Amino acid sequence: MRARDVMESPVLTVSADTDALSCARTMVERRKGYAVILDAGGHVAGIVTEWDFLEKVLAGAVDPARVAVGSIGSAKVQSCAPDAPVDEVVGTMAREGIRRMIVRTGDEVLGIITARTVLANFRQYVDRLSSDIAAYHSDPPVLG
Repeated sequence: MRARDVMESPVLTVSADTDALSCARTMVERRKGYAVILDAGGHVAGIVTEWDFLEKVLAGAVDPARVAVGSIGSAKVQSCAPDAPVDEVVGTMAREGIRRMIVRTGDEVLGIITARTVLANFRQYVDRLSSDIAAYHSDPPVLG
């Protein structure tokens, strides 16, 4: 399996100057725990997550209507190519302790792989494997 096979698309994106309150509302409406931050040129400038809101807005007692997501998000964003093997992507996510990996070609964001999508795909894989094993064991061998 490749990154393109498990990624979510479309990706929730916001401009760096979007206020945190508007971004949080959009994240809730779309049921996403992240928003990819784009600079004025449309290039990935970072990512803002639910943790950033907790740590830098809520716990910091910052007015979310007065702070831009560009100032609370993380500028370090991990990404991979759409043809990257999923096992390598998941290995990088585990090693780096990240829950989201952007899938892109150059500057074009194609999708995102999240811990949730990895788990969902793993479950489908295990279910399919279990079904194949059960079918194998239920078919009696054909004797000549």
